[in-house]
Amino acid sequence: MVPSDSRAELTQSGLNLIQQAISIFDADLRLAVSNRPYQLMFDLPDRLTRPGTSFEDTIRYMVLRGEYGPQDDPEAAVRARVAQARTFQPHYLERTRPDGSIISVEGSPLGQGGWIAVYTDITAIRMQEVLLRARSEELSGQVLAHAERLSAANRELAATNAALQEAKRVLTESEARTRHVTEMVPAHIAHVAADYRYTFSNRQIDKVFPGAAPGIVGRTVAEVLGTETFARLRPHLDAAVAGRPQVFEVTHPPSGRRIRIALTPDGAGAGAYVLSTDVTAEVQAREALTHGARRAAAAQMTSGLAHDFGNLLTIILGLQGRLARAGLPPEAADDVAGTLAAARRGAALLARIAKITAPRDMTLEAVDLPALLGDLAAMAGPTLGPGLALAVDCGPGMGQVLLDPGALQDSLLNLILNARDAIAGAGMDSGRIALEARAVSDWLELSVTDSGPGFTPEALARAVEPFFTTKGGRGSGLGLPMVYDHAKLAGGTLRVGNVPGGGGRVRLRLPLRRVLRQMVLLVEDDDDIRAQVRAMLTGMGHAVIEAGSLAEAQGLADLPGLTLVLSDLQLGDGSGSALAAGPLPLILMTALPPDDPDRRGLGVPVLTKPFAAAELATLIAARTAPARPGSPPAPDLSLPAPSLSASRHEAAPADPARPGSATPDSAPGKPAPR
Repeated sequence: MVPSDSRAELTQSGLNLIQQAISIFDADLRLAVSNRPYQLMFDLPDRLTRPGTSFEDTIRYMVLRGEYGPQDDPEAAVRARVAQARTFQPHYLERTRPDGSIISVEGSPLGQGGWIAVYTDITAIRMQEVLLRARSEELSGQVLAHAERLSAANRELAATNAALQEAKRVLTESEARTRHVTEMVPAHIAHVAADYRYTFSNRQIDKVFPGAAPGIVGRTVAEVLGTETFARLRPHLDAAVAGRPQVFEVTHPPSGRRIRIALTPDGAGAGAYVLSTDVTAEVQAREALTHGARRAAAAQMTSGLAHDFGNLLTIILGLQGRLARAGLPPEAADDVAGTLAAARRGAALLARIAKITAPRDMTLEAVDLPALLGDLAAMAGPTLGPGLALAVDCGPGMGQVLLDPGALQDSLLNLILNARDAIAGAGMDSGRIALEARAVSDWLELSVTDSGPGFTPEALARAVEPFFTTKGGRGSGLGLPMVYDHAKLAGGTLRVGNVPGGGGRVRLRLPLRRVLRQMVLLVEDDDDIRAQVRAMLTGMGHAVIEAGSLAEAQGLADLPGLTLVLSDLQLGDGSGSALAAGPLPLILMTALPPDDPDRRGLGVPVLTKPFAAAELATLIAARTAPARPGSPPAPDLSLPAPSLSASRHEAAPADPARPGSATPDSAPGKPAPR
């Protein structure tokens, strides 16, 4: 069975190949079908060839354009032809058009009502007849035969031209539809030649690789994506040009996105077709599931054993404490002290496991980053020892940023202590640890680099795996997993690797949310909720002006200095959405569920009560910060873990389904165990 739309297109293409002009009008004198020669013969605009066009409008257009010669009363001529058409009588006539051409018109009524008319250009036939009549006695049979052959050839050529024109039309429409579809696909589709130049693109590359210009045809992959990304793609491109299909994933360094690329040889050995899709969310979901399974196992173990183990430790600590106070001989006292230390270590380990498996929320605050790093250095300094130097370098212009200061300090302190242990574990008497903070595009990058032996391949592969440690009995294996969890929760990434010449480096990238001080008009008719939200806003460093009703808010909306309105949706005297008509950005808050009809079509961000300060801070930053191309979206705090990104000399995920699974891009020497 042929679908109805395909059958209609097939019928239309067939009619367009007929050289005669054809029109079919129904019983109401409205156009049902026409072909392209009909439009071309009478030079009709598109609107008069669409189904449903009235016969009267068509005749009026032709009369006014002079198709039927000069008319004393054009409207009378139109009415006469319309009245004649309503009789639906068969007819045949020939007439000379104003341009001198001659057409025949043959009309036949249809059983369903209406009629079909066929128009044939017989100018050449009439001219040939006149010529033949004038010179028939002089023309030989051979000339007549030649004329017939020539006439047949002309008819065949005309038919061929008509077929080519119709094929061209269909091909052009098909190509336009194909391009329209490819440009709607949320992926980059392209063709790359053997010299690494783009020959085709669906102009979606900036949706997959932020920052890339859409106009890439004629440019090389290195020019479009950068030399670092091209270096990773080149071996796969070479393999595809050689005839071997490729499917692989890379991390886009500027944006941190995970991109899956499929390369298909084009068959002619001249290049490859490229399909690139952003699979960051998919990879994050896979890693979150795997990582979550480990966390769940740890949580289950903790839940099942913590109570009994805690009771045992309590008994051991109590008994050993009593023995320590009993005045034992020195050797026995040392044994008791060792037992107490082991028991206390077990209690501390239980507490850390409970902390890493418990659900946590971000608490974003306006933080003076240089001051925070200075306090961290002062806190970590005494634990490093005399031979270790800690250098802190905070890039210029960092100032106030939105961060979870407690989680960030815990993460950085973990990294500093890990670096200390790596240097000491290698038997080094002295060393250097560098803590750097800088803005990289729209990310805050914090890196801890040490002068130790670096990470082993196994440590790179299992860096964030819970309970994995190279410190033997001195480590719990929970430090880097906690740092990873912080990066995941904040919507950032973690990179673990080695630096050229020796030493390890861990890079933590978090979304850079600079604090833009706002003067917020807070509109809430519940005093307790208003006080709670006011505390959130002032804790972020914003100034607050309060209103308890819609009318009061509308009276305050024109105060100088206001930059944002935060309003409840359902106020006692109206809807907070009415404030969207003002000049200030608006954020609404409501306890209604997301699928409630009253929340639809508001056109402004909506926070669902109750909400955390981190959600409010993120939304304010996104609502008030100027948008820039390639900026990362505000993170959804319910998103799963981001993937471990990689750069030169750093660990790159070998299997995206395994969080922390990594292999070094380059091995700078043979690192010692870490």
